[in-house]
Amino acid sequence: MLEHGGKLREAAQRYGRNAWLDLSTGLNPIGYPAPALAIDAWHRLPEHDPNLLEAAQRYYGAPHMLAVAGTQAAIQALPRLRAPSRVVVASPGYAEHLHHWSQHGHQASAVPYCELGTAIDTCEVLVVCNPNNPTGAFVPRATLLQWAGALAARGGWLVVDEAFADTDGAHSVADATQAPGLVVLRSVGKFFGLAGLRLGFVAAHEDILAPLADMLGPWAVSGPAQQVARAALEDSAWQRATQEKLIASGARLRGLLAGHGIASNGTALFQWWPEPRAEAFHEHMARRGIWVRLFREAARGIRLGLPPDEAGWLRLELAMNEWTDR
Repeated sequence: MLEHGGKLREAAQRYGRNAWLDLSTGLNPIGYPAPALAIDAWHRLPEHDPNLLEAAQRYYGAPHMLAVAGTQAAIQALPRLRAPSRVVVASPGYAEHLHHWSQHGHQASAVPYCELGTAIDTCEVLVVCNPNNPTGAFVPRATLLQWAGALAARGGWLVVDEAFADTDGAHSVADATQAPGLVVLRSVGKFFGLAGLRLGFVAAHEDILAPLADMLGPWAVSGPAQQVARAALEDSAWQRATQEKLIASGARLRGLLAGHGIASNGTALFQWWPEPRAEAFHEHMARRGIWVRLFREAARGIRLGLPPDEAGWLRLELAMNEWTDR
């Protein structure tokens, strides 16, 4: 299995600590308050709830969507829906995409984010995270739509992972997925802080959604997850207030790092920078009970998420001061 954030049990075993400040995942640290569940939530088989899909389509602006057990389920399934193809995956990026497109007979290669425009003519499938995880880079909406059209003209796909697009959706193309060959992945785990639900959505033409639903099978998303997600997607007041808080917190984190001479990039939910002493920084923070994300390969550097409260901010600032004073 590939390396990911989280893994606090592993951190506790390695460093002998239990009280961790987990900044490794890039999730909203104050997630949506899950409502009480209906009495039959644990008893009934979880049929697809049309009201959930309607709420998702309104929130994301997409004409058609499929609920999945986290976007990871779609990432693993989509490569199985195509005959062997030439696939380009943006690099650096969420590693699961390249991992799964490298299977099932596909010829998959990683191309630097800045060179994607020249790779369009070399592939049938292009996969890009927008904004990118972990660097925060983005491709303008107009460019994505141009790429999607070029790929669709020869039966290809543009797959856009918009897991971190909630706080700034200016470049989202979810609303354009009525066009053939454009696939958009959206997650309730990041902005809503509900990663434990394992629920996400795929926006695409019905010619893609129908076989994807068949492949994933019945009861793909639990009933409790559907109920909580529907409440979150319909709560526009919480969404507005949370977006304001996250944007302010993201600016605060960027400012904190800048005060220590670190020029970072990212989104409202995380900051990343190409730290030359990445392993030493990770170790420094871990020794102080702060778990950050270390990237060793294509995106070599450090990614920090948001602290959940003032105590967490003070703890991070103290650790940063000690790092700078070394």
